[in-house]
Amino acid sequence: MIQRLARLLCPALTTGFATALAALVTLTAPAGAAPLTQDEIAPMIVPPYALGQPVNDQGVWQLLNSGGAEAGYVFETEPLAPLPGFSGAPINMLVMLDLEGRFIDVRLMSHNEPIFVSGLGEAPFHKFMEQYQGLSINTPMVVGVPYGETGGSEITYLDGVTKATASVRIAHESILAATLTVAREKMKGLHSAPPARPDPAHDEPLDWQALVDQGIARNLRLTNAQVDAAFAGTVWADDDPEAAADPDGIYLDLWLVDIGPPAIARAVLTGESLRDLDRFLAVSPQDEPLLVIDAGRHGLVSAAFVRNTAPDLLGAEQDGLPVALRDADLLFETLPGVPEGTAMILRADRRLGFDPARDWNLRVIAERQHGMFQPETGSHAFLLTHVTPERFFLRPEAPAAPLPPWVEALRNRAGDLIVLSLVLVALFLLLGPGMNRLAGLKLSTPLRLVTTRTGHLYTPVRLGLLAAMTGFVGFWGQGQLSIVTPLATLRTALEGGSFAYLLYDPFSLLVWVAAGLGFFLWGRGLFCGWLCPFGALQEFAHHLGRRLRLPRWELSGRADRILKYLKYVLLAGLVAVVFLAPDQIDTVAEIEPFKTAITTHFQREWIFVAYAAAWLVLGMVTFKGFCRYVCPLGALMAIGGLLRGRDWIARRQECGSPCQLCKVRCAYGAIKPSGKIEYSECFQCLDCVTLHDDPAQCVPLILAARGKGLRKEAA
Repeated sequence: MIQRLARLLCPALTTGFATALAALVTLTAPAGAAPLTQDEIAPMIVPPYALGQPVNDQGVWQLLNSGGAEAGYVFETEPLAPLPGFSGAPINMLVMLDLEGRFIDVRLMSHNEPIFVSGLGEAPFHKFMEQYQGLSINTPMVVGVPYGETGGSEITYLDGVTKATASVRIAHESILAATLTVAREKMKGLHSAPPARPDPAHDEPLDWQALVDQGIARNLRLTNAQVDAAFAGTVWADDDPEAAADPDGIYLDLWLVDIGPPAIARAVLTGESLRDLDRFLAVSPQDEPLLVIDAGRHGLVSAAFVRNTAPDLLGAEQDGLPVALRDADLLFETLPGVPEGTAMILRADRRLGFDPARDWNLRVIAERQHGMFQPETGSHAFLLTHVTPERFFLRPEAPAAPLPPWVEALRNRAGDLIVLSLVLVALFLLLGPGMNRLAGLKLSTPLRLVTTRTGHLYTPVRLGLLAAMTGFVGFWGQGQLSIVTPLATLRTALEGGSFAYLLYDPFSLLVWVAAGLGFFLWGRGLFCGWLCPFGALQEFAHHLGRRLRLPRWELSGRADRILKYLKYVLLAGLVAVVFLAPDQIDTVAEIEPFKTAITTHFQREWIFVAYAAAWLVLGMVTFKGFCRYVCPLGALMAIGGLLRGRDWIARRQECGSPCQLCKVRCAYGAIKPSGKIEYSECFQCLDCVTLHDDPAQCVPLILAARGKGLRKEAA
């Protein structure tokens, strides 16, 4: 239901705000940023890499290694995938990608995300980028947390940034979109199909000889003479006296067998070793165990080898790309009939693209040293091609593509969205058909904790609801709306961009949907009076000021009317910034103290904290001064007061003449001398409804009751 609601209402809501804002100005939109030049990007590439030649005109460059050979590509994300962030501008990252499709580095270049610019600071954003190093683009990656058991999962989960998950999702999508664009064009050899996995259910009677006969166990045998021939004509030709003394002697007698499939492992290892292998694979289910045995002089590793690391004399490759091998650090015994010699079990990670059911090469390195002091080392690689028959493996279907980011966002906040939906439905019912019943709540004895009159229960109920909204919508849900979103929506609409970024924060979007509906029903009343956490904080401050018996400082009627136009001037100024200096949107939007008070819980630089606190202190003596006179989002919402469908608050003919009680008591100054409600300034607080329906306070009702009593006495 939530997904359908978002799909139906998001385009209408964003278009409505964009239209309202676009009507205020007629300027043109700014152009996008051009890719960095060679002189600008070269200093960002640090050794052992260097910048090569441009690949295209979209900011993709060759990445060279220390020897001058092509090692990968470096590019900016904005020219390739200009996905708009919450400020309306793309988040630009510099990506360094090697030829295997793995991220060497991802670096934040520029952005205008408000939560990072002057809220949380950029440190969490930079830390998020560090998670990409070493990851392959063939590995599905999502921002969020796994659900349920993760054994065998092909998905890598990236830790988001608390309070800024929507922004990092946009950054993540920008990185992947730009990287895959480069990969499709320049890395056609990358495989997207998942690698084969051993089939635990496959069984067949096998022994060592059967493995040899079927090519499952393969051998690389080299004599001393063959190795001498490989070094012939080099300075190392005569540096192996043992080989020269016994040319027919065996230098390498290497056997290789993949023991990942249980049927093959049972034909090679003893029972106890099988159990050890099973325990190892239970901990590392993505690793493919490879048994290598050498009965010759080579010995598989050098004297400097350290267990549980990559073997220094063995390597592997598949599809022309290297495969990372590592010692499994297992002690084991083989069955009788298996060749004896130096043996070790290596492991290759299937998540990095290794597919044991396709041809791959084991590279065996023969080393020689020339000279006594600071000897010069020479090497030659011998290849053994290996493949295990497909029948021993399961070939899973390609994993489903990761869910769209907005769907992941919905899943992550499903519980909050359900609660928020119920709260919003209840609020609409209370402020619509239940308005008079809510405002008429009474107690037999007045409460003294908050300002009440004649035992009315409504004021404490309202403050309780505001406290719940502030805690749940504001501090917990981070649903404090800001003028930044409508301004970014306007910019996106004018530039023909996508509004998909709004879906990355479904909680705030649902609050926007409710505010949009309230916009056409009541004007600013629903959001400003009930859903705005900072507005609620100001109201609490005012009630605290009353309890402390602080003086009230309110402007004269004329000054109040004039100053209320200030918020429209500020709104127009912010809209102008969208066109004249779009990169400064987040800076000028600091006129709102919402980010300081609600989003960052006052954890910011002192000047921002002082600014937000000043408005709350002022609220103790002046009722909601920021909301009434300054708030640009309130100015935008106030436009709805002119577009509402009906007058919700009932009035009598006597309201305004002769009775002025509602006007006098309206803290917002939203009732005209005529008694008519000015919905562009009405916060839907319902205090006037309480007066209107109370026979002990409403002057027309009191006079009518007295007249009825006099008529009874006369009768």
